[in-house]
Amino acid sequence: METKIIGKKAPAIGATPSVALINPKNAHNVGRIVRLASCYGLKQVWWTGNRVSLEQKKGQRLPREERMKGYKDVQMAHYDNVFDQFKDAVPVAIEVRDNSESLFDFEHPENALYVFGPEDGSIPKVVLPFCHRFVVIPSRHCLNLATAAATVLYDREIKRYWNGEIEEFVTPGEFESRGVQDEVPVYS
Repeated sequence: METKIIGKKAPAIGATPSVALINPKNAHNVGRIVRLASCYGLKQVWWTGNRVSLEQKKGQRLPREERMKGYKDVQMAHYDNVFDQFKDAVPVAIEVRDNSESLFDFEHPENALYVFGPEDGSIPKVVLPFCHRFVVIPSRHCLNLATAAATVLYDREIKRYWNGEIEEFVTPGEFESRGVQDEVPVYS
């Protein structure tokens, strides 16, 4: 895991597409989103607030069950002024609002910064003005944070496939060389 010092005078280091978690409830939430970011090829996961801290000096880290081989490909950053770190990003708030677009019809920007509120609340009013687009996930009830992120990131990937931006799906077997056999038996 790469650690960076971020300050008001430091150059912006945000890279899209990425995820920003606003005051997530616990390290499990961050870990699950890092795993999803790795699965779907996102570059960074940012989070704000004081409820989750992963200070290596104190032995804090992602929960064991949330780590995997690919998580090292995802940069993680804990920084409250996350929007200051991105140039030319399109912040997309996943939030129930009157003016939210349905995820069914949503066209994902290539340079998206997906913004999710805490699992036990909504995106704070002071954060909403930084967001350029608002998306709602059609469902009967609110989804938990990891499920909401998985739904949005899967939707992004499937639409990239439909639009011809990617030619084929990558499976865990292909990417990690797991469960792949050289020859598949033919049964008659």
